[in-house]
Amino acid sequence: MKWFKSHGNEKDTVISSRVRFARNIAGYPFPSRLDSKAAEEVIGKIRKAYPDYTYTDFTKLDPTEARAYVERHEVSSEFAEAKGPHGLLVSEKDGVSIMLCEEDHMRIQCITSGLSLKEAYEGACRADDIADAALDIAFSEKLGYLTHCPTNLGTAMRASVMMFLPAMTIHGQIPSLSAQLQKIGLTLRGLYGEGSQGDGCLYQISNQVTLGISEDETLDKLSKVISQISSSEKKLRESDSKDEDLCDRIQRSEGILRYARKISSSEFLRLYADIRFGIAIGAVKDIDYSKLDEVLIGSMPANLMINCGRQGAGDSERDVLRARYIKENLLGA
Repeated sequence: MKWFKSHGNEKDTVISSRVRFARNIAGYPFPSRLDSKAAEEVIGKIRKAYPDYTYTDFTKLDPTEARAYVERHEVSSEFAEAKGPHGLLVSEKDGVSIMLCEEDHMRIQCITSGLSLKEAYEGACRADDIADAALDIAFSEKLGYLTHCPTNLGTAMRASVMMFLPAMTIHGQIPSLSAQLQKIGLTLRGLYGEGSQGDGCLYQISNQVTLGISEDETLDKLSKVISQISSSEKKLRESDSKDEDLCDRIQRSEGILRYARKISSSEFLRLYADIRFGIAIGAVKDIDYSKLDEVLIGSMPANLMINCGRQGAGDSERDVLRARYIKENLLGA
């Protein structure tokens, strides 16, 4: 079950939880220094360790197919656009994906729905245990796991939570929140991570420090902070629920989804934020979080073209397809 098709804890403020490990095989340079032959050898060793995982060779995908994985948060943009040998191992059952030959030889990640960092960590650990048993993972008693980027040394673990924060966005609190998080070793980014914006009022909050702190300490710290942010967001929503102008805007957005013939991806992100906010404060009655989040992913450009069988569609045609897709899959029209 994909993370965006299920309903998790704190779903009104937390979309998903993710834990990612960076791992490298001893005796091989990092991917940026690997030639094609060595990269294929590394990929072969890792694939052999995961016989039950499905493998996708990204060198054989067209740009639309590769971008669809980015939109589902299964791979990074850099990975999707890479030229040398690289691929993805996936266990749908466990919700685990492993990028091979991205910045490191392995990027193991588990994404779960809602606030569920413990479950995401346990899923990633199960995949990591397979690597430990079958491969010689580069590790230093002094520095921890050896990684391409020095900022990942130590546990080489990044834990992150995707939050939906419309009230804090409306009240202009996001810049202050970002500054406060930086002071305690956490970072706030947009929908697609570093360099992206908080489109749809969606923000990723993750740890910055991996050296000198244990995995359990990182998860505990992040969980407590997320709970505090969630509480602050909900308090702001209590007053917003009585705002007639806001409720009017939300219900107008629902009308656009129901009747518009063309909707761009940027417009849908704005509408998505209004509708999701409306569900939370009771202004939208007939749409649930899980279906809305599933349609969010399905209506992004690459996934939309694949879902509709119209790869290569231009912007205007995609906007028509998106409006139709939303009506059929979100509103049942």
